[in-house]
Order: sequence, then C-alpha cells, then structure tokens
Amino acid sequence: MELETYMHDLGRRARAASRWLAKADAATKNRALNLTADAIEHAGARLIEANARDVAAARLAKLDAAAIDRLTLTEKTVAAMADGLRQIASLPDPVGAISELKERPTGIKVGRMRVPLGVIAIIYESRPNVTADAAGLCLKSGNACILRGGSESIHSNQAIAVCVHEGLRGAGLPEDAVQVVNTTDRAAVGILLHMNDSVDILVPRGGKSLIERVMNESRIPMIKHLDGICHVYIDDAADEAKAIRIADNAKTQRLGTCNTMETLLVARPVAATILPKLASVYKSKGIELRGDDAARKIVPDMKAATEEDWRTEYLDAILAVRVVDGLDQAIEHIATYGSQHTDAIVTENTAHAQRFLREVDSSSVMVNASTRFADGYEYGLGAEIGISTDKLHARGPVGLEGLTSLKWVVFGDGQIRT
Repeated sequence: MELETYMHDLGRRARAASRWLAKADAATKNRALNLTADAIEHAGARLIEANARDVAAARLAKLDAAAIDRLTLTEKTVAAMADGLRQIASLPDPVGAISELKERPTGIKVGRMRVPLGVIAIIYESRPNVTADAAGLCLKSGNACILRGGSESIHSNQAIAVCVHEGLRGAGLPEDAVQVVNTTDRAAVGILLHMNDSVDILVPRGGKSLIERVMNESRIPMIKHLDGICHVYIDDAADEAKAIRIADNAKTQRLGTCNTMETLLVARPVAATILPKLASVYKSKGIELRGDDAARKIVPDMKAATEEDWRTEYLDAILAVRVVDGLDQAIEHIATYGSQHTDAIVTENTAHAQRFLREVDSSSVMVNASTRFADGYEYGLGAEIGISTDKLHARGPVGLEGLTSLKWVVFGDGQIRT
C-alpha cells in the first residue's frame, strides 16, 4: 500500500505540474534547460561519483560488458548531457504554433494548434543519460514526466534529478514537472502501467522483454518499437563503392543499436561481384554471415541461414544475407520479415528509389545512406525520446513535435451558424 500511495502521489503531482508547464513560455522553459545544463556541468564530479556506486554494484552483479558500458558516466558523457540540453533549448518551441489556418466561406478562420500531451511516463534501463534527455525533451514540449530508470542506475539517476530540479527552481517552474521514481522495487513499474488517470503516454525504452511487458499489461497509449530488423537492399543499379561503404557501416559502425542492419539483400545480377568483397570486409571485422543457398554458392564459407534468421534482431556480430531477383522480391522480403523500423536501398536508378520510398512501409526509409542515421540527433531533432514504429500519432525518431498533439482552433468576428 505504501508503494501504491507513493506512485499515485507522483501521478497526482505530475498532473498538477503539467498544467503549469502547458502555459509556460519558451523563454522560461529555455532558462530551465540552460540552468539544468549548468548544474550538470558544475556537479560533474558528484555525478561520476554517484555513477561509480552503480557501476561497482553492476560488476558485483556480473552484468555483461555492454551493459556496464551503457551504464558508465565519464567526463565526456556528462558534458554531452549538458550540451544536449542546450541544443534542445536552441530548438523552436512547438507549443502554441498554429498551422493550416484557412478562411472558410462563412468568414471564420480554422487552423490547428500544437499542444502538449500532458504527463509522459518513461521506463528505461541502464543509460543514465536518458534521464537528462527525457527531462529536457518533455520540459521543452510542455509535458510533465515521470521517469523510471533501471535499478542498476538508481544513484546516477537521482543525482541527475537533483540538477534538473535546480534548473526548474531557477526558472520558477515546479520541481514536480520532472519526477524520478526513487525506488528499485520492480512492483513500481506494474503500478505505473495502470495509472491511466494520471499518465497520458507511456514510453518504454529498453530490451524486447520490457517492451513486451508494457504492451501486454498496460492500456495507456504508448510510443514504442519492439524490434529493429533493418535491411539494406543493394539494387542491380547500385554504385558498387557506395554499396560496400553503406552495407559495411550499417552493420559494423555499432552492433547493439536498433537501427543496425540485420539483413542484407543483394540483387542477383550484382551479387557475384559485390558479395565476395563485402564478405571480406565483414570477415575482417568479425561478422558471422548466414546466407541463403544463392549467397553461399558465391561465398561458400557462409553458414546456412534458416527461416528464423530473417526474423531475428541479432544486436550482435551476425548478419543474414539473401540474394533476391530484384526490387520486387526485396520489397516483398522486407514486408514479410521486417519490423517497420528502418530500411535502405542503394541504387542509382531514380525510379527504383521512388518505388522503394513509396512501397516500403517503415518508419524511416532511406536511399543511398546507412540505416545508422535513423536517430533523433541525426535528423535534427536535438535528441529523441525514442523511436516509434506505430502509425499513431508519432512515427520514427520522436522529438519535440512528436511529444505534442494538435487541436483545432477557430477565429471569428461574431459569426453564427444559420
């Protein structure tokens, strides 16, 4: 009962704070963001000290190296958190912007205004920098937020929260606008998933098991993606140098991200030329290839791919490879096995590029670029709250605009309907 009371109190206070934030002007919100950035810089040593406690506990718990890497704060990552908040402050404020204003025959003018969503609850795992990014994006878009970070980063998240509250106080905004859940009790997440009366949007950021749990247990609308099964298709009209560079980067620049390529599709007319060269690149970087029969005839030391390989997000040094007859079969493969996250075509044929853009139903579709660009910072959003593969209401990397909705506004001069 004490935990229930605590969580619902967070929700009640967040709802009250959201009404304050919704009417805050851009200058006030930007002041809070910049003051928070200053506080993070001044508290750098304290943040790293708090983080060291989390890292030490993670090592005792035998978390793997990748998890500890995501958890660790350094002087560089602390500086990046501060810089990210200043970038968010520099972006245009979407709240209150009116678009599509049109005059109707009756003389009224009808348009649409951007408004905050209200209260956003974000559940995430080991990255403490998400605390600063999420707080900044929610604040600038006029939303209150409840942040539930992973238990492994509790000390880091609480230390960052102190800096955020310092920034909010300095700008005259309520500290309840950003609340970080201060318990590691896993039951807190279960309560949060059912707080429909105080939470407008849920954002799960983490592994597949977390997102599946949120999808199964909650009826609160959410911004999320489940899998990142991303493809690069090398067309028969591809520039070979571009194709090799893009297919290399899309897989090897970073293995454990949701926008990393997991399946390479190569058009049959160019497969015999390009695949051996790419296989050599991948071999030098320790990537295991799993190919269909046609790919293995060209590169015999590939392992045989199974049906399950086409459906798998490896997040590891493994790549599935399939030779396809052409654009139609590539699009069909992506429709069958993809996760609607990010898919790219490499081609010099404009008609093929246009068809790929129109027919591949993913949240990001690219021509002659690495899938690794599917990221809020790279898209000019400053940062992202996450990536959505849903179609309502936001899709792809979600920044400030994705954390707002639209309402109709009408301007008249005494008109009445007859």
